[in-house]
Amino acid sequence: MATKPASKAKVAIPQLAWDKVRPARVVLVSGTEGFLADRAIRLLRDTLRIEDPSLELGDLEADHYAPGELITLASPSLFAEPRFIRVTGVEKCTDAFMEDVLRYLENPADDCYVVLRHAGGVRGKRMLDAIRGGLGNGIEIVCADLKKDTEKLDFAAAEFQAAGRRVTPGALRALVSAFSDDLAELASACQQLLADASEQITEVTVEKYYSGRVETTAFKVADAAIAGRHGEALILLRHALASGADPVPMLAAFASKLRTMAKLYNVRGSDAQLAQQFSLAPWQVNRARKDLQGWSDDGLGRSIELLADTDAQIKGGGRDPVYALERMVGIVAGRGAR
Repeated sequence: MATKPASKAKVAIPQLAWDKVRPARVVLVSGTEGFLADRAIRLLRDTLRIEDPSLELGDLEADHYAPGELITLASPSLFAEPRFIRVTGVEKCTDAFMEDVLRYLENPADDCYVVLRHAGGVRGKRMLDAIRGGLGNGIEIVCADLKKDTEKLDFAAAEFQAAGRRVTPGALRALVSAFSDDLAELASACQQLLADASEQITEVTVEKYYSGRVETTAFKVADAAIAGRHGEALILLRHALASGADPVPMLAAFASKLRTMAKLYNVRGSDAQLAQQFSLAPWQVNRARKDLQGWSDDGLGRSIELLADTDAQIKGGGRDPVYALERMVGIVAGRGAR
């Protein structure tokens, strides 16, 4: 899996893919793909625990950091157990955190592993440049988004290869098609197939488990429109209708996504908290929050009002249900603009 340095500064430390993580006194986990970053950190923690079950775990939030916290956690305990310190929110870190890390890098503690999770941006550049320049003798784990289908196919194939299981190319393509928008969901689907399917995993196996996702043409149309990709949404819509798709499920997909977005508009809380509050799955909350980017309250309201009118049009109240759907796609793609 290719890695790309996140800075133009000279890099003097190893830059590794998420699945090549290894112990080091300082581990910078960079990049925007949170799922891979979480996996890398978990893999490193588990590796260290196998080496020494007495491993002490500590957590810091760099964006709510108080001076001296890092030094306190990194100090040897009474019985000198190894320490694993996971630091989140480094891309939003306080000045105090940056200064303490720069001091710490001058002389990292023995038998202590400090993992810094930086999700992107320019905040902390001086600190990042120091780490990448070799101060602290660390390593960097680069977790960039997997944007190309080929990268996602390679990821899914590696999931099965790691488990020693055979999977057909058709099965991999079907999985990536069904879960292309969310790497965590793709990984979860692979793991479920590994746990439940006893033989070689084929396209038929994938369809058996995920037929509802493999055939989610309606949701692909809705996803493209909600993201503002008008042309793509229209092409998908016309192809689906030409293939015999029913307009009613098309509308239902829009209704499902827009109403979930409305529930979560300007609502604060973690994905888990909001999932419980609104009877949703955490991944649905996460997806709706991403979908809401670029939307206004008025635009969302107008789009939801349009659902009722479109529903009446496609159920006999209008002369041309296809035109009604295309009109709705255009307005939604414009994020409800008049």
